[in-house]
Amino acid sequence: MSIVTLQVGQCGNQIGGQLFSTILEDAHARAPNISKSDNAAYANEVQERFFYQHDSDKDHTPLSARAVMVDMEPKVIAQTMQDAKKTGKWRYPKDRQFCQKRGSGNNWAHGYCKHGPKAQEAVMDMVQKEAERCDRLSGFLTFMSLAGGTGSGVGAYITECLRDSFPHSFILNQVVWPYGTGEVIVQNYNAVLTLSHLYQSSDALLILENDQLHRICAQLMNIKNISFRDINRVIVHKLASVLLPAKPQWPGDSPSYLCTNHLGEMLASLVPHPEYKLLSLKNIPQMSEKSLAYSTFTWPGLLKHLRQMLIADAAMEEGINWQVRVRSGQGTRHHGNSHNKSIANVLVLRGQDVNQADTSAFREPDLYTSWLPTDAACSFWFQPRPFNLYEKSASLLSNSQSPLVPLNTMVGKAWNMFASRAYVHQYLRYGLNEEDFVDSFAGLEQIVASYTEL
Repeated sequence: MSIVTLQVGQCGNQIGGQLFSTILEDAHARAPNISKSDNAAYANEVQERFFYQHDSDKDHTPLSARAVMVDMEPKVIAQTMQDAKKTGKWRYPKDRQFCQKRGSGNNWAHGYCKHGPKAQEAVMDMVQKEAERCDRLSGFLTFMSLAGGTGSGVGAYITECLRDSFPHSFILNQVVWPYGTGEVIVQNYNAVLTLSHLYQSSDALLILENDQLHRICAQLMNIKNISFRDINRVIVHKLASVLLPAKPQWPGDSPSYLCTNHLGEMLASLVPHPEYKLLSLKNIPQMSEKSLAYSTFTWPGLLKHLRQMLIADAAMEEGINWQVRVRSGQGTRHHGNSHNKSIANVLVLRGQDVNQADTSAFREPDLYTSWLPTDAACSFWFQPRPFNLYEKSASLLSNSQSPLVPLNTMVGKAWNMFASRAYVHQYLRYGLNEEDFVDSFAGLEQIVASYTEL
């Protein structure tokens, strides 16, 4: 089953471009100890999911990505297309780009109220054509940021259009959470408005925080002068680790290459209630190639660290708080050493001897909310192929209280600005009104309350 991606704004287009390259590179890598036919079957599964052959001459034509590119300025789209073409292995279809000559000025209302409606007909026509190319459509994956105007405003508007046009399809929005300080003065407004609107139309929001990604680059990847390209590379590694093919597997099963972790199945496992749509993604290991050459990993060690990352809400394995323990009947999140409680998790394991990994620690009932049966709260997906140079790797896609603290902080900052009416006039001039702000605040405060009471 195929996924159609939408790349919105500068951030979304840059992430999408790197993701497609990473996915195709992994698909064509010759995995040791795996037969030639199984490697070929895996590559075909990857290509069917994310690419298609545009012309009849399949031996010499690069693959085309199942993607629609949207930005209000042409520069980033042109550069992303050029970077893809340079690989010689894949490209973007030439008629799947929408851009204008002027951006949204970091103003959510400009993107949502003005650029969004202007782009709607053209963008949705492109999306419809991409969807019709799929033999079986698994759903839509949208890349966007929360801080700017185009990614957040146009991204929210296009997601609503997607829901109207494809009411029965799955929609996952991967959103990049802005730095706590220093990006855009009105980023908290933009984030509040985006999240509240996406919550009404998307099936799930996968949140990746720039502050956490930056720390991973600095502490795990040993990068001195960190760029957005470095951060995007970390994002892409995380995304590919759960989006590439895998299959459900239980103790005693033999390795198999029949892959079924389709977008719809993953979201159905993770979002059992429409009040809870916020997803986070943790993975282990992640390090520089120089360090990787001198490292060895075992499944017990990886899973022990990943479980502690989950319950202590740690973004990476370095500096985990090992004092946090799972306790039954705990109260409010972050009270003392209370653990991060989950609604549902999807654990994806890739690499050698994957069928021997003991995942029982992720089945503990006290990890999860009481209203969902434990056997339905955690799903396990396995792939015996190594991923991205790691002979063993584990990723955890989680619907938990993890986004609660940054969400609460962001809403509080936006409320403080709104109370003094700071910059509100810049939004009102494009058709937004103060009631829209109030409704967005109320919606997010309800989400905070719901996750707090898990």
